[in-house]
Order: sequence, then C-alpha cells, then structure tokens
Amino acid sequence: MNPAESPAPGSAGGAGGAGGAQDLLSRIRAARRTLAADGPARVRGAGDFERVSLPASDGDVLRDLLVAENPSAVIEIGLAYGSSALAVAEALVAAGSDDARHVIIDAYQEHFHYCGWTAIAAAGLAGMCSLVEERSQIALPRLLGEGLVADAAFVDGSHVFHNVFVDLFYLRELVRPGGLVILDDCNYLSVATAVRYFEVNAGWQPEPIASQTRLRAFRLPESRSEPSFEAFRPFGVAATQ
Repeated sequence: MNPAESPAPGSAGGAGGAGGAQDLLSRIRAARRTLAADGPARVRGAGDFERVSLPASDGDVLRDLLVAENPSAVIEIGLAYGSSALAVAEALVAAGSDDARHVIIDAYQEHFHYCGWTAIAAAGLAGMCSLVEERSQIALPRLLGEGLVADAAFVDGSHVFHNVFVDLFYLRELVRPGGLVILDDCNYLSVATAVRYFEVNAGWQPEPIASQTRLRAFRLPESRSEPSFEAFRPFGVAATQ
C-alpha cells in the first residue's frame, strides 16, 4: 500500500447511522459547492481547474447515474482536483451501503498538489475512499487479481487510445455483469474509438441519460462471455464526430 492510500475502507466515512449519513452528505454537498465556486487552493496553472475538472452540472449527472445503480463499490480513474470524486462519493453515501468502497486511481495526484485527495479527506471520506497512485493500466490488473468487484466505474484518465482501451478491457472484468461504465471526454476521437470497440464487439449498450451532459454511459451485458473472433466487427469512429 502506498502512502496516499487510506486504511481499509469501512462504513461511509464512519457515518454512524442515518443521522451520520445525512451529516456526511451535507459535508460532501458543501464541499462540492465550494470547489465549484472557489476552485482548489492550488492549481497547476491559470485556467487549469476549469479545463480539467468535471463541471458541477456533469457531476450531478454522474451522481444521479450512480445513485440509480445503488452501488457499494465504484472504481474511478483520474482524480485531479476532486470534483468528480466528490460526486461519486455523494452517490455512494446516498446509497447507504455499510461497506461502501471508492477506489480512485491517479498516478499524477502529486502534480495537482494533492488537491483532489485533500478535498476527499476534508469532506470526511478517507475511510471510504482509497487513492492508488499508480497508472491505471498497471493498477487495474492487480485489483482484478485481488478479487475486487465493482458495481460501476467512472473513466477520466489518460486519453491516449491504447491506455483507454486497456482501462476498459480491465473494467470489463472488474465491473459486475450488468454494471455501468461512465466516461468523460468521448468527444476525443481516441476515447470514443476505444469505447466503440466494446460497444460493437462486446455487447456494451449505451445507457440513456436524460440530462444534457458531456458524459456517456454504457451498460455491460448481464452475463460475461467472450465474443467470437470470427464475429469481429470493425469499430472505427468517423473522424468527423
């Protein structure tokens, strides 16, 4: 375990019953509002928070998608300044699981002055969340080997095609059958093309999203099976997308 990883996750930040959960939700929502309004204490450069972070409205969409899943375990790739992580945590606490677990993978949190992890800890979530400071393409297979099973995943890490593809390959194994994989930045051709393979060849189905958002979500098949190599279909995305 690296120094930034929290202790073994237990209850939702030690919420301690319905009243404690409501108090924790209030803290998370206040943290989200403050971060959206004031930004983090430090940034890598001018405009970086606005460029990198998930906008608050998309965070609400992410939260609502996850709440509908009633999750107890979520994997997140990419922490940055913590805006999406707080939305994920809000969903997990709202779901009320006694053993909620939020696994956050970000090899570059140091570059963000640990602002994301600081926001998580300040909101009282260090008991539920763990930060893995390692490239997701290395961390995910280890988590699979450790037997982690997640209800959903949120992907906003590397946008390099082969990195996104490897992330999705392992999330296909880590997220339970019928679970949800949510992605940011599918407007990038590299990200859209990577997820298109799983849509065309692995049975991932686009999940309807009622609100206006830049996020896309995909429902995994209800049973896990390998596609036939003979049934392979080309999966490129038109460059005009």
